[in-house]
Amino acid sequence: MSQSIASQGGAASHLPPNDPGPHSKRLGMIAVVATFGGLLFGYDTGVVNGALKPMKEDLGLTPFTEGFVVSALVIGAAFGALIGGRLSDRFGRRHNILMLAGVFALGTLGCVLSPTWETLGAFRFVLGLAVGGASVTVPVYLAEVAPFEKRGSLVTRNEVMIVSGQFAAFVINAVIFNLWGEHGAIWRFMLLIAVLPAFALFFGMLRMPESPRWLSSQGRDADALEVLRQVRSPERAEAEMAEVHELAEEEEKAQTGGWSDLAVPWVRRLVFIGIGLGIVQQVTGINSIMYYGTQLLEDSGFSADGAILANTLNGLFSVLGISVGIMLINRVNRRTMLIAGYTLITTFHILIGLSALLIPDGSTIKPYIILVFVVCFVFSMQGTLGPLAWLMLAEIFPLKIRSLAMGVCVFVLWLVNAAVAFGFPPLVSSLGIAPTFFIFAALGVASWIFIVTSVPETRGKTLEEFEEEYSAKYSAKK
Repeated sequence: MSQSIASQGGAASHLPPNDPGPHSKRLGMIAVVATFGGLLFGYDTGVVNGALKPMKEDLGLTPFTEGFVVSALVIGAAFGALIGGRLSDRFGRRHNILMLAGVFALGTLGCVLSPTWETLGAFRFVLGLAVGGASVTVPVYLAEVAPFEKRGSLVTRNEVMIVSGQFAAFVINAVIFNLWGEHGAIWRFMLLIAVLPAFALFFGMLRMPESPRWLSSQGRDADALEVLRQVRSPERAEAEMAEVHELAEEEEKAQTGGWSDLAVPWVRRLVFIGIGLGIVQQVTGINSIMYYGTQLLEDSGFSADGAILANTLNGLFSVLGISVGIMLINRVNRRTMLIAGYTLITTFHILIGLSALLIPDGSTIKPYIILVFVVCFVFSMQGTLGPLAWLMLAEIFPLKIRSLAMGVCVFVLWLVNAAVAFGFPPLVSSLGIAPTFFIFAALGVASWIFIVTSVPETRGKTLEEFEEEYSAKYSAKK
């Protein structure tokens, strides 16, 4: 372990090693509890995939109202990300997660009890506020609690929980539908399952500490040191606290911490890079598969029953991809993983398009070939760009603007998510599968260029070291 840490750069020479001990178990428990927010994120975004058909029949949804109900959560998530970042900066990461757990429970129960599509859409928007808030707050909380050596694997556990929540939604929907599908209100029970992790998140976070970085930014150094002593070895806690405190004093002198920070060129550049990361993650089309995977597979030639069954493979390979990504993320540089991942993603986009274009309709092998390439795309995406985009958004911003900047970036991410979700069904309907995935491939090439030319490396650096190095490097270029 000491050898791998030493190879990660200068950070190890500044801080003593974080030897295993009781603090390691405490840190692990914090990660488990906080990532229930990711599980809720995944379940609530994935559950509509299987619940939509009985929901449509029970509430008499038209194509327009169906689109409204599905998109209400995504639009809510965009605003939840923007608002959640500011609330997290003002009241603390832990406080915000506790509040979000309550909003998750309220939104879920409201959806379950909705008598009309209008009410359902309104509570889906409320649920989206919680999803968006969690997408901002949980990664920042984990990044600020984790030691730099484990930050990659710890933050990406949230992404594991997101895709696990989506996979669980696909499987639970299939089980419930097969057992009680004849009941018109069965979709309500599919949605109700989500209230259980919401309660677990709330009661679990009551026993979790606040972010030491946030406490220090509020002048509560004694509290911050106490938290670090819970999740670090004693020597490491003292050394890391000194580093956090030194940087906080520098930021105070620089008057950072709000929208005025965008006047600082290197901060503005990082925000633009963060926005770019959110955009390139979404234009892969990954959420088109998560929301409309069954429809895509039916269009490729599967029967309705076969498509529902095959769609669970997308959830399974999301989980497998994230698992592989976590094994690599602390061993491979961020930029290397992003570049390699986008090369694979774009390649599979092209292969999906070519399969749909060149293999004749009605061929028994066509849907299976498309399924293989779709699954390979999902695996590649979730093993690289999926977790890394969230991780790097939690890593690249200065402390006092971290949640605000991440909120802005994730707001844009969710808006692009909504645009792709709105545009995918009519695009496939009017152009077909092949041209749609060729468009994704073209966007992939542009995204690859952005990553190569603009995205910085963050691996092997503390959050404070990256901020200091990047600001000095960018200022020197000017």
